[in-house]
Amino acid sequence: MNPHESKEHVGSMRYVTNLPYATKEEEHVTIPMSDGVRLSAHIWRPTSSDHEPVPAVLEYIPYRKRDLTAVRDSVHHPYLAGHGYACVRVDLRGTGDSEGVLRDEYLEREQADAEEVLAWLTEQPWCDGGTGMMGISWGAFAALQVAARRPPGLKAIAIASFTDDRHADDMHYMGGALLSDNLAEAGTMFAYGTCPPDPAVVGDRWREMWHERLEHTEPWVLQWLRHQRRDDYWRHASVCEDYSSVRCPVLASSGWADGYSNAVTRLLGHLDVPRKGLIGPWSHKFPHLGEPGPAIGYLQELVRWWDHWLKGVDNGVMDGPMLQAWMQDSVPPSTAYEERPGRWVGEPDWPSPHIRQAVHPLTRHTIGPPREATDEGNAPDGDAMTVQSPLSVGQFAGKWASYNAPPDLPYDQREEDGGSLVFDSEPLTEPLEILGSPTVELDLSVSEPVALVAARLSDVSPDGSATRVSYGILNLTRRDSTESPEPLEPGRRYRATVPLNGVAQAFPPGHRIRLSLSTSYWPLAWPPPKPALLSVHEHSSTLTLPVRPVEEPDEVPSSPFGEPEGTPPLATSQVTPPEERWEVKRDLIGYHSELDIVKDRGTVRFEDINMEAGRRAHERYTAVADDFTSVSGESTWTMRFQRDDWDVRVVTHTQLRCDDTDFFVDATLDAYEADRRVFSRTWNEQVPRDLL
Repeated sequence: MNPHESKEHVGSMRYVTNLPYATKEEEHVTIPMSDGVRLSAHIWRPTSSDHEPVPAVLEYIPYRKRDLTAVRDSVHHPYLAGHGYACVRVDLRGTGDSEGVLRDEYLEREQADAEEVLAWLTEQPWCDGGTGMMGISWGAFAALQVAARRPPGLKAIAIASFTDDRHADDMHYMGGALLSDNLAEAGTMFAYGTCPPDPAVVGDRWREMWHERLEHTEPWVLQWLRHQRRDDYWRHASVCEDYSSVRCPVLASSGWADGYSNAVTRLLGHLDVPRKGLIGPWSHKFPHLGEPGPAIGYLQELVRWWDHWLKGVDNGVMDGPMLQAWMQDSVPPSTAYEERPGRWVGEPDWPSPHIRQAVHPLTRHTIGPPREATDEGNAPDGDAMTVQSPLSVGQFAGKWASYNAPPDLPYDQREEDGGSLVFDSEPLTEPLEILGSPTVELDLSVSEPVALVAARLSDVSPDGSATRVSYGILNLTRRDSTESPEPLEPGRRYRATVPLNGVAQAFPPGHRIRLSLSTSYWPLAWPPPKPALLSVHEHSSTLTLPVRPVEEPDEVPSSPFGEPEGTPPLATSQVTPPEERWEVKRDLIGYHSELDIVKDRGTVRFEDINMEAGRRAHERYTAVADDFTSVSGESTWTMRFQRDDWDVRVVTHTQLRCDDTDFFVDATLDAYEADRRVFSRTWNEQVPRDLL
């Protein structure tokens, strides 16, 4: 760190106002694509790059650089630019101030555009020809997917909260079961993809560009429901199809509270390039903005990463463990945490030679002591234990991917456990720590041709409260293949393996470890057409825990990272207050249940561009009694932008419901100038259920 930097603390972030390089910025630079469409870029770079070219780092996402990500962008892109990089933030085709239409996620056109952007960067006089890509979520997907295409000049990537498997480990499907986040994310992009560009940037063409988006957009949930099996649609851009396609160094991070907690270790285990992994206690956030805390000085880590791979600095960035992970201490159940107590541990490789797989047989409501490997094939044929869960199991599950606003982590699991088949260990007599992905192997039968099982691992304190540690879901028709599912034969015995999300968790003495199995997990996952009775045979069903011996050295300093820091955010003011709501409601007369979620950012004024922007999301998930075909999900978004006499608004609504053979999607899109509706369209579509 430059000793002449000045710093200011705001919250947990330290804002740096003096950096090694003076910088300049260009807010709207158009980059031409081969088909004539022009993408809009915001560029921060050292002033000296006019005569001393520097490497370029690209972030490529659809979330509106001009306004909706402007505050976040102002914290990290000028920071990196001030350390000697040209930082380039590009709106995807059809979003923000870029031309065209965004028709779906991760299309071939999107990736080809990214390659063209990278090629354009290498040709600029201020770029030395070396490039990197960075991002979180969509930006991380984009970086990993483009890296697999090996564009010239792309020397390294740094990615957070991503997946390498679009079908098995994204917000669409989990274990072949439909996730409610499939609807929620489709609702998000239905809104973002239909917003107008800013007239102050694109001029009089703004209305023409806006209506092109409005007229050529359909709810993405329709496309995602048309592909309920793992097919070529999902294989495209899933890097797990060919890990060898990635040939550049990768810095990969995520958080245990995120839905994307698994891909970091998969990349570490399968890539054959220089790679580093970092997993903290965070939700779906960059590590320097990490919630729950502790957040870390991630931007400093990025500077070291880029210095080594883009500038050739021998700074030891590849020294130390391959994986650094936050070992979480035991905490009471809560829907949000400011901080997760714990410590950093390191593993030299992945899979780690330090971690052993402890296989525990499931006996009558008990997690037995780990058995010897020689006993694995000699389990006696045990009695069957049964469960048929009510639809209420899952109401305290939280979000598939936590955003920590509103509070969205799982709450006390005891009420969920009342409708589940529960197995408890004996109280622990000494500490136990796990790092990796637990698995449940079941010897089972079911009463219906379509059924699912949700498996939850919890930390149970002496007072009985249960904090969910990890979970997994499996649509049992996909027990052998998500490509070619098969209906179950009622009463027939099958073996099925349920992988749980990766986690690092310490269980203290006196606590119990609990495994809970249920046949519904609504609204996190869409239920099967009919309730199913699940029979699980004891002894031959097991829980496998990835045990990291407590005496194993941590391999990292107690505080391996600096404080979070960045450049000061651009000036904004809150015009109308935000609102957050997460309510579970039950009517014990009509047996109607509801989960009601509101995430309203209020109206924010961006002082530098004299604009006000507001966005409100409302999700609602309902069911009646234990009628599995009564479930319904709704996503409603309102986006509004105002400046002087320019006042535009987009309102989208999507409802997903079902019967026992089909899904039904009812959606509306309305656009307004001031209070006058200038566009309206309605969709009423039916998609057959495919063993789902």
